[in-house]
Amino acid sequence: MFDVIISGGGPTGMMLAGELRLQGVDVLVLEKDAEPSNAVRSLGLHPRSIEIMDQRGLLDRFLALGQQYPGGVGRFAGIEKPLPVNLDTAHAYILGIPQPVTDRLLAERAVELGAQVRRGCEVTGFEQDGGGVSVELADSTRLRSSWLVGCDGGRSLVRRLLGIGFPGDPATNEWIHSEMEVTTPPDELAAVVDEVRKTHRGFGVGPAGNGLYRAVVPAATVAEDRAVPPTIEELRTQLRAFAGTDFGIHSPRWITRFTDATRLAEQYRDGRVFLAGDAAHVHPPLGGQGLNLGIQDSFNLGWKLAAEVNGWAPQGLLDSYHAERHPVAADVLTITRAQSELISPEPGPQAVRRLLAELMDFDDVSRFLAERISSIGVRYDFGEGPELLGRRLRDIPLSRGRLYELTREGRGLLLDQTGKLSVTGWADRIDHVAVTSTELDAPAVLLRPDGHVAWIGEDQDGLLPYLKRWFGTATGGASELRTH
Repeated sequence: MFDVIISGGGPTGMMLAGELRLQGVDVLVLEKDAEPSNAVRSLGLHPRSIEIMDQRGLLDRFLALGQQYPGGVGRFAGIEKPLPVNLDTAHAYILGIPQPVTDRLLAERAVELGAQVRRGCEVTGFEQDGGGVSVELADSTRLRSSWLVGCDGGRSLVRRLLGIGFPGDPATNEWIHSEMEVTTPPDELAAVVDEVRKTHRGFGVGPAGNGLYRAVVPAATVAEDRAVPPTIEELRTQLRAFAGTDFGIHSPRWITRFTDATRLAEQYRDGRVFLAGDAAHVHPPLGGQGLNLGIQDSFNLGWKLAAEVNGWAPQGLLDSYHAERHPVAADVLTITRAQSELISPEPGPQAVRRLLAELMDFDDVSRFLAERISSIGVRYDFGEGPELLGRRLRDIPLSRGRLYELTREGRGLLLDQTGKLSVTGWADRIDHVAVTSTELDAPAVLLRPDGHVAWIGEDQDGLLPYLKRWFGTATGGASELRTH
């Protein structure tokens, strides 16, 4: 019997598997595709996702294979503005990296930590009871786990079998997305694309590296069955319709479709089963939010589910996953839908676009939008308290080293500038570190394993309720104060 079975081996599932394995949880990832997909559905990581990779010691792997684009953080609906001044992150850039590379790096990390991954294994059903979940595969194999997490995409079987509502707006527009070779000379192709984009911002064809080109082209209609991939003839037809030429495309590496459907699961948990990533939310691709939102779901859920498996989760901790992440997804759906409207060539949306472009010249407006897109502005509702309460803490320099070097193991962290506090009884879950930092404007800060601020203060009596709220009952063990 496994502790956790994850249905879906994309970035959300692999990120979650790694987070669970950090805490010694027995994890099995089931992925229906026999081989990893080479389709580039996402082109990069946003600042909060980059921070997450840094928090877990993975960032060097990503930086070695990606390209930093500082200007990307200041872009909304394709409107490019200078980077907001003093954006609250040490990683104020978009990291351009194709999704297959992100998928591979996260899968390698999960396996390194001991996760089991079975490809070519399709989940076809499950039943849950008070003791766990029985999962059935397409070959009639049955597996048993204590918990199941559906990371199986927008057409999630797990969500459908749970009967969880998925309300929202159906697709009204569709785009064909492909990577292929072309015969048209680069300068000629670029000139034609530039002319088309003056009136059709949802159109694009450009170099993807290694002699390949990537195309995004509006489809003629919304497909009845999105599971059926478009053909190269459909792509050629649409290229001719918009550009007057198909650029001599041939030898496609992959062709897929995406739409502007916007839906949000009514709940993220049903008993022993959870939803994460696209299984919980789908939205237009404007702003590149999807992959990042799924990674951040897993970062929130992983330590909480591990706490439950390991026996120390306080009451309500698992339910806080929905309470915290559902509003974040709702906000992302709003801003992606807004961006999708702003690329319309119709006069009304274009008027709003021009007005927004002027407003973005104000630093406060630009910062507001950048924080929304990058997710560094997320604040979970932990109740009344200082402005920092509920927010993630940016990477800050300490007397020796920096904050994110202390977060590699996915444990709680008490940053103590007083030298008077203690986490005795919780030392198996929390690291207590004496620090000095000119950028930590608080006597002491308690961080959850996901880096969000759970308490700020200097009094032991004030700290104790928050230790219990987020880290459960004290179980003994002396607190060791380390200096950093």
